[in-house]
Amino acid sequence: MGHPETPDGRYLVVRGRLWRRANPDLDPEERAELVRELMAARRRKRDAMRQGDAAAKEEARAAVEAAKRALGERGPVWWTDGAPDLTGRAVRDTPYAEWFAALWDHDESSAE
Repeated sequence: MGHPETPDGRYLVVRGRLWRRANPDLDPEERAELVRELMAARRRKRDAMRQGDAAAKEEARAAVEAAKRALGERGPVWWTDGAPDLTGRAVRDTPYAEWFAALWDHDESSAE
């Protein structure tokens, strides 16, 4: 099973924490371009870290941040119902706790 997506599509659960998904209303071509920019920035950051280039690392970090904000993964939330941003919170401490627990109950019962 990959990373579970909350029923409302706002978050992925990774190692028990909620991480905001990209805005689903983005044009698919725009989203693809932003993901390409994000991955290129991550590679530049990795390379700068390996080379010990602090300036290049900070430039790449800024590019990662810009791409994530453009995707809607950071910055203002993309939903409009006033729900708070729970990014980074342990899923067990959020309104998604029961849903998440039920995923594992389902997996265990289907394995029998």
